[in-house]
Amino acid sequence: MTKRKICIVTGTRAEYGLLYRIMKEIQADDELDLQLIATGMHLSPEFGLTYKQIEEDGFIIDEKIEMLLSSDTPVAIAKSMGIATLGFAEAFQRLKPDILVLLGDRFEIFSAAQTALVMRIPVAHISGGELTEGAIDESIRHSLTKMSHIHFTANEEYTRRVIQLGEQPDRVFNVGDTGVENIRKISLQTKDELSAFFGWELAEYFLITFHPATLETRMAEEQVKNLLFSLNSFPDYKIIFTKSNADTDSRRINELIDEYTESHPERVKTFFSLGQIRYLSTMKYCALVIGNSSSGIVEAPVFSKPTINIGDRQKGRLKADSIIDCAPTINDITEAIQLALSVEFQNGLNQLELKYEGQTTSTDIKDYLKKIDLSNIIKKEFYDINR
Repeated sequence: MTKRKICIVTGTRAEYGLLYRIMKEIQADDELDLQLIATGMHLSPEFGLTYKQIEEDGFIIDEKIEMLLSSDTPVAIAKSMGIATLGFAEAFQRLKPDILVLLGDRFEIFSAAQTALVMRIPVAHISGGELTEGAIDESIRHSLTKMSHIHFTANEEYTRRVIQLGEQPDRVFNVGDTGVENIRKISLQTKDELSAFFGWELAEYFLITFHPATLETRMAEEQVKNLLFSLNSFPDYKIIFTKSNADTDSRRINELIDEYTESHPERVKTFFSLGQIRYLSTMKYCALVIGNSSSGIVEAPVFSKPTINIGDRQKGRLKADSIIDCAPTINDITEAIQLALSVEFQNGLNQLELKYEGQTTSTDIKDYLKKIDLSNIIKKEFYDINR
């Protein structure tokens, strides 16, 4: 029997965490052949060479595509996308996948999708229909939807939005969110285990991840400085940073975080990547999640943790009542943190209505990939919702 070849591309630590369980499901199925391509931040010493964690987890990386230039300017990002396209063309020619699986909205994933489009490889896209109006991710995500043939969405609203973009309803599957599924299923570390890792007695601390809002010009430095200044108003709280992704202006963000860490060694620690289990464990015990990462929107509410969502990067996403949106100014960030720490706000966290769920997400995705009919799937017919 010929196995169906399912090729997964991963370029970042967070994305890999969301794909991990799906990869394990495919790997364990005798009728499927898992192919894996690592690219982007995974292969960069600057971002911790996280491909090593993938291999330690028991996966074989079939192709490694070097594509990041040593710069975070818009020109460098655009050139990196071109380099990635060349690499994906060669990799797909060698691997000849039956289905390419892509998650999210990053520029390296866009390069993979456009290459697959030209090479007539069916694409299954995870997390379509979502909105992030402050970042180029918004346009990339919707473009990925149009270049894809199978769609796995996180909830009904996102499902409707993918269909609104003209995708056939019978190829759009609401499977829930893999990040929430991870929380439901994995064994997290204890507070004592985390304390031993961090070298701190973990009491009250903030977990912070801040990425550039890539549709704003030269605003990242000012916004991070405002965040760091606001943190000085809460000296009783320790701070754990995870660094920014490889986006435009990310290096300056990470430089400022490093400088702040060096000047406050008694209460601040910074990491490129904590890994999936340690990151979620750290979130479970923190006082607040702060920044503009999607994990503060999707995963933090599952732990009933407040999130301070700064600026417009995540504008448009469905949000639970535990999330406080604020402008990237000193006063607004400080006031948002004060509100989140207040007794009244904390008491309201006990009965949150979650906007994202996930119980059997990875198994469902694997089953659809295994069973879906691929004959004539490349020729897409636009679904007109007005017809």
